[in-house]
Amino acid sequence: MAGSAAHAAASKARYRGRFAPSPTGPLHAGSLVAALASWLDARAHQGRWLIRIEDVDTPRCLPGASQIILEQLAACGLFPDAPPVCQSQRGALYQQALDRLIATGKAYPCSCTRQDIARALAASGQARPRNGELVYPGTCRQGLNGRPARAWRFRVDKNESNRAFAQEEHALPAIDLIANQDTGAKETQVRWHDRRLGWQSQNVSRDVGDFVLRRADGLWAYQLAVVVDDAAQGITHVVRGADLADNTARQILLQRALGLPTPRYLHTPLVLGPNGEKLSKQNGAQALDTRDPLAALNQAAAALGLQAQAGNIADALAAWVKAWQGGMPGSPWPEAAAALKSPGD
Repeated sequence: MAGSAAHAAASKARYRGRFAPSPTGPLHAGSLVAALASWLDARAHQGRWLIRIEDVDTPRCLPGASQIILEQLAACGLFPDAPPVCQSQRGALYQQALDRLIATGKAYPCSCTRQDIARALAASGQARPRNGELVYPGTCRQGLNGRPARAWRFRVDKNESNRAFAQEEHALPAIDLIANQDTGAKETQVRWHDRRLGWQSQNVSRDVGDFVLRRADGLWAYQLAVVVDDAAQGITHVVRGADLADNTARQILLQRALGLPTPRYLHTPLVLGPNGEKLSKQNGAQALDTRDPLAALNQAAAALGLQAQAGNIADALAAWVKAWQGGMPGSPWPEAAAALKSPGD
């Protein structure tokens, strides 16, 4: 018991979480759910909570949106424990990571356009979109055949861990998350444990293919930027919306290839609009109204299964931290060791 208590204390001491909004517009009701959940999780662990402005996709970012987001969070009593960082200022870190992947044969240049990919898939009878994306068939794995490089891609079949760059002191207890289903087919199956959703699995080879690290327009891809930043900031726990759960397998592959620790993941429930679709800036979600911040927080708390609070913001947040420590609905807190066992173990 003494050892368990010491381990729990150490876990709290090193906890680092983050909220990472994209400044494509102000926060809306759905993004406040993720912000509140990540803040509560950090406070429940007695850890640190950071804000990272994910403005790597500069054409979609709106002038002044970052400041508006920070003001919305401040109005709701959600203050970071360090100054926010911006991805647009961290390109050198992403280039270093890409260079490392190239040097180890895990990244390669690609000349394909979307039309090229669609034609290749159609020719092989596999033309099926995946969430609006085409599964890359690996056309340029063996070379460009004289065509100019447009982007850089990650080879999903090269999933062996880069032990030379491992940072085990930051890693949390976990089983090996990567397994090749069939070494002949070279398919990469990734399994990980989500603290709310339970065990998750994705065949990245079949469902995604070799994914982009640097885009044809020269911008850095989200997958690489978020992996590099989480490691550089020492993030141990990622709490974000369930719409981002689909990215987790790709990020774990990149973490493994770069020898970086894998955080623990928790994907929060989504807020749906009147049409039943995820509330988002793309489908016209209204900016978060912070004239009554407690009302906005109560709405976000309800999405997380937490009871509404009256009074002032500080007292409401304190009550929710206590409730979170007692057990997030649908996910035991603190996590029982049995919950991290693979089914059948």
